Amino acid sequence: MNDKARQQLAADLLDKPYDTLTPIQKSVIDLMASETPTADHPSLAPDERNYWERLADTVAAIGGSWSFIFGFGLVLLVWIGWNVLAMSFHLAFDIYPFIFLNLILSMLAAIQAPVIMMSQNRAALKDREAAEHDAVVNMRAELEIMHLHDKLDAVRDEQLMELIRCQNETLELLRTQVAALTARVSI
Repeated sequence: MNDKARQQLAADLLDKPYDTLTPIQKSVIDLMASETPTADHPSLAPDERNYWERLADTVAAIGGSWSFIFGFGLVLLVWIGWNVLAMSFHLAFDIYPFIFLNLILSMLAAIQAPVIMMSQNRAALKDREAAEHDAVVNMRAELEIMHLHDKLDAVRDEQLMELIRCQNETLELLRTQVAALTARVSI
C-alpha cells in the first residue's frame, strides 16, 4: 500500500495527517488507498458458537417467548390445581403454601437468569461489531463521495480553463480581424 496515497487521502478528505487519525479512520483510509472492498457484515459470518453458547441462546429464545409464558402459566395452574383438589384425598405432594413450587421457581430463576444474560452479552457484542462495521462502511461511503466530488471539481476546473483559453483565442482572433477591418476602413 502506498504510504503517500494514504497521507494524501487523509489530508484531502479529513484535513488531518494520517498518523493522527483514529483506528477506524485509518482502516477506512487504508481501504480507500488499496481500493479493496469492505469486509462482509458480521451477521454474514459463520456461526462459531460452541454447544453451550448455542444452548444459552436457545434457552433465552424459549424463555423470552409468549409460548413459554403461557406454557409455564399452564404448568403452574395444573400444579396448584392438582395440589388443592388432591389435598382432600391425601394425594397432594405440595400443599399450600406450595413450598416445593417456590423452591423449583427459585432454582429455575437462578439458572435461567445468568443463561439469558450470557446470551444477551453475546448479542450485544455482535450488535456492537455490526455497528462498528456499519460505521466503517458509512464513513468510507462518505469519504468516497467527497473524493468523487473533488475529482469532479477538478474535471470541471479543467473544462472551465479550457473554455476560457478557447474564448481568449476567439477574442484574440476577433481583435485581429477588427484591427484588420479598421485598417482597411481607414485607408
